[in-house]
Amino acid sequence: MTGPDTAASDRAGRGRASAATAVTCWSAGNVIVAGFDLPGLQIGFWRLFLGALVYGTFFYAGGRRITWATVRLVALPAVTIALEIALFFVALHNTSLANATTIGALQPILLMAVASRRYRERVTGWLVSIAFVAIGGVALVMFGAGGGSGGHLRGDLLAAVSTFFFAAYFVFVKDVRHHLDTFTLQTTSMAIGALVLLPLAAIDAGQVIPPLPSWSQWGWLALLLAVPGTGHFLMNWAHLHVSLTLTGLLTLAIPVLSAGGGWLVLDQRLTAVQVLGMVVVLSTLIMVVRRDSRMRAGGP
Repeated sequence: MTGPDTAASDRAGRGRASAATAVTCWSAGNVIVAGFDLPGLQIGFWRLFLGALVYGTFFYAGGRRITWATVRLVALPAVTIALEIALFFVALHNTSLANATTIGALQPILLMAVASRRYRERVTGWLVSIAFVAIGGVALVMFGAGGGSGGHLRGDLLAAVSTFFFAAYFVFVKDVRHHLDTFTLQTTSMAIGALVLLPLAAIDAGQVIPPLPSWSQWGWLALLLAVPGTGHFLMNWAHLHVSLTLTGLLTLAIPVLSAGGGWLVLDQRLTAVQVLGMVVVLSTLIMVVRRDSRMRAGGP
């Protein structure tokens, strides 16, 4: 017979696995986008539009309906993630991928500050130290290839603002998850997000409605929905079962796994310094996950 503690421990274990799979999906999404020829804002809009259509079809076919109460509940996280997507893609057009990704790696520090105050999570000196070690590893991965950084102040500032939005999104979703199931949250969020990005994508395209993607581009969009889109679903589910501190730290694996994916799929070169950075980041994250597992099980 299993007791409440065992059940909670099992849910926490599934939550850690779900969050880790989510960051893997997001990392693969970065590699997929590298082969996509649509402008960034249009990619974001059409992906959300397709997601709202696909999820909405299954949602309504199941006899479920989105109420105004649900819209009001999901509006804040939906608008936040839509703006984060817009800001990040614009940032990538104004600074280097290395700069934008490394700035984004500061997100766990923001989430630790919120987690300790808002959710009374125990953020120890060890966790803060290990976070900075992992961030240093991310910097090695992103800048270890050598050459110019290609950075630009405007792009760096936009990347910094998008980091705040992404951190805020994590917080808002964690609050909402106590009131909504994951499927309702995902469906409503993509519908609202598509509406938010529509005018931005239209301005970017220079016409009232962004041009329809080609059939091959729809295929890429479907792949983005299936891979990083599923990552959002998994992370949204995980928020109810794992700490904000842990989910934030796990996002540090994204630039590392993206660089590895670029090496495997896009034949991009990896230097010894970058490999060292990967080992540092992944090793520290494994330590964090194992420590979280021991603490959940009541160990030291």
